[in-house]
Amino acid sequence: MAGEPELPPASALASGLYVVATPIGNLGDITLRALEVLRGVDHIACEDTRQTHKLLHHYQIATPTVSCHEHNERQRAMELVEALKGGARIALVSDAGTPAVSDPGVLLVREAIAAGVRVIPVPGANAALSALVASGLPAGEFRFLGFLPERVGARRTRLEALAAETRESAQTLIFFEAPHRILETLADLEAVWGPELRVVLARELTKVHEEFGRGTVAELRREYAGRERIRGEMTLLVEAPARTAFSSRAQAGPESIADRVARLQTQDGVDEKEALKRLARELGQSKSELYRELQRERARRR
Repeated sequence: MAGEPELPPASALASGLYVVATPIGNLGDITLRALEVLRGVDHIACEDTRQTHKLLHHYQIATPTVSCHEHNERQRAMELVEALKGGARIALVSDAGTPAVSDPGVLLVREAIAAGVRVIPVPGANAALSALVASGLPAGEFRFLGFLPERVGARRTRLEALAAETRESAQTLIFFEAPHRILETLADLEAVWGPELRVVLARELTKVHEEFGRGTVAELRREYAGRERIRGEMTLLVEAPARTAFSSRAQAGPESIADRVARLQTQDGVDEKEALKRLARELGQSKSELYRELQRERARRR
């Protein structure tokens, strides 16, 4: 058909580094161009060769693979760039989705660019965008922020900094999160923005058990706290309100652990130990974690 783009034969691939997006779950979500590239390159650099071989076997692709992950990327990048400078054609893939987005690959891409090697993106599946378009949250302005810090204090500090940013309109924030931390993260979101914050939790995207949890952060916390086990890859989306729309409490800053403990002691006449116990139950966090955060807050105030 006139005007319709044509795929080049594998032998016509130019030398360079091809950054190839692969499916995030459903193997049918790979593009025709990605298949042509994976068949036509000289080598495929993989985050995990075992994971990539499942995809290659499914599509009967016999291209040689080589590992390129967070533990060997610096050394492997040097080797691959030398091959690229000699005219090689190399594809970079991660275990799932788009390489270098919260995955290995950034260093290799930088080294290739610095060496004057052509870097060619081959777009495709991406968990963050897939979750966004089905979330129902504002998509005109959004930010992908990867994984939040694992440590409780660092995670809370990061969220407080995001909440303090000045914005004239609501913005969707997109995070990746691990199942074993999701309840703690939801508790932190509620503490920082309040229980009415709108959130969406996308789990197991494109897979058999794909699920979207939509509602306020308080509703989702109750929903997932009631489950015996939470599993699967997760993308968490947050509708961060405009700074000018914050309540007077939010404008004054999120309530600290020390302030919440003091409030419980005053209102209910309990000691600090009991106040921490109640707060831990309310937030879905361990009492020891809250105690450490309380000590950090007191140290900062000195």
